[in-house]
Amino acid sequence: MMTNRKAAVLVAGSWGTALAAVLADNGFDVALWSRNEAQVDEINTHRSNSRYLKEAVLPAGIAATTDMKQAVTGAELVLFVAPSAAMRDVAKQAAPFLDAAAIVVHATKGFESGTYKRMTTVLAEELSLPSDRLVVLSGPSHAEEVVRKLPTTVVVASTSKDAAERAQDAFITNYFRVYTNTDVVGVEVAGAIKNIIALGAGLSDGLGFGDNAKAALLTRGLAEISRLGNAMGANPLTFAGLAGVGDLVVTCTSKHSRNWRAGAMLAEGLSLEDVLGRMGMVVEGVRTTSTARELAQQYGVEMPITEQLYQVLFQQLGPRSAVETLMGRGRTHETEETAGI
Repeated sequence: MMTNRKAAVLVAGSWGTALAAVLADNGFDVALWSRNEAQVDEINTHRSNSRYLKEAVLPAGIAATTDMKQAVTGAELVLFVAPSAAMRDVAKQAAPFLDAAAIVVHATKGFESGTYKRMTTVLAEELSLPSDRLVVLSGPSHAEEVVRKLPTTVVVASTSKDAAERAQDAFITNYFRVYTNTDVVGVEVAGAIKNIIALGAGLSDGLGFGDNAKAALLTRGLAEISRLGNAMGANPLTFAGLAGVGDLVVTCTSKHSRNWRAGAMLAEGLSLEDVLGRMGMVVEGVRTTSTARELAQQYGVEMPITEQLYQVLFQQLGPRSAVETLMGRGRTHETEETAGI
């Protein structure tokens, strides 16, 4: 087992905390950074992060801190798990302390609002790093299960084989299996867009539409993910793998999915503002819906599910009306590149 190796994890949400636990189980001394002093005190004193992972007991190898310099300095692996809206700011804070040989990994599933940039692009800009120093971790992996050491399989993608394998070695355990991939674009696009489809799955379930409707939603949702990803230069095979269909299934069917829960609450008639207030955590699919709609227009691809969810989220369209619009679209061929639902 590895010993006396340092990793930094930024920030201490549910996924960041769960991945910090994986690294600690793998022999790393983990500095877990948070802006919240009360959260840091709880982690260090009680070995818990109750707001994000109820009842989870964290390994002794995790030490939380509010000091970015203390967290990042000397770390051979720096893992960014900040929400997409905060990624640039967190990276900017970390940049002065990043070790020249450190590998940088992110596990955030979203795009930057306004610029529509993927997270590896944001990190490359703020950390002044070439692409072969960056890795993305994604796949079907709820934090609530990972922290309980339930069997989980993910993928790490980088343009550098060496960087991907270093990340693989850092994270792989007897309960957390890690595959490598070179398709950074595909892995990031799949991880972001599946959150939109999960919102739709929550809406569908909340409206009582049944298993047939959800199966169609996932299948046609995967078509939208693939369509946009292909236009952006991804490898189509990625969408049949862990980052694609694997993550899509788990996010659209699990009680742990924030996006599914948000969709289900919208189906109950709650406003978006009320839903986000009740969630108390970032729901990446909401912001991603607006970004993906812009990307679809930019790349000239059809994303009818995304469009209708945008109308529900931001234009006050009723969920049932959105489904009726989708079901009433013109006839088309299933495997045509521009086919809708």
